[in-house]
Amino acid sequence: QVQLVESGGGLVQAGGSLRLSCAASGHTFSSYAMGWFRQAPGKEREFVVAINRSGTSTYYAESVKGRFTISRGNARNTVYLQMNNLKPEDTAIYYCAAAIREPTYGSRWRGDHWGQGTQVTVSS
Repeated sequence: QVQLVESGGGLVQAGGSLRLSCAASGHTFSSYAMGWFRQAPGKEREFVVAINRSGTSTYYAESVKGRFTISRGNARNTVYLQMNNLKPEDTAIYYCAAAIREPTYGSRWRGDHWGQGTQVTVSS
């Protein structure tokens, strides 16, 4: 059973930084592509970023390119999302996701397993 637990969310001022973590268990971590999605109030969940199984390829939504960085530590079964230069429009619940299939088509990738989410709030 795949389990994903996010942490690191919080309240930050515009221009600030946060680092989210997603700890995975219950599966062979290196066999899964990982990613992050977010959902703002009143909006649909949207793709943010994904990383392939080996950590050699990443795919970003245009809205976060140059500001967010995804990485994975396969030895620690953890995926990270470093978020810099945060904007009020980044405010959302951020969800970690895992799937066997690679994110070859970028933002069309969808997770099969999900964490419970962590709140990120950016004040102006």
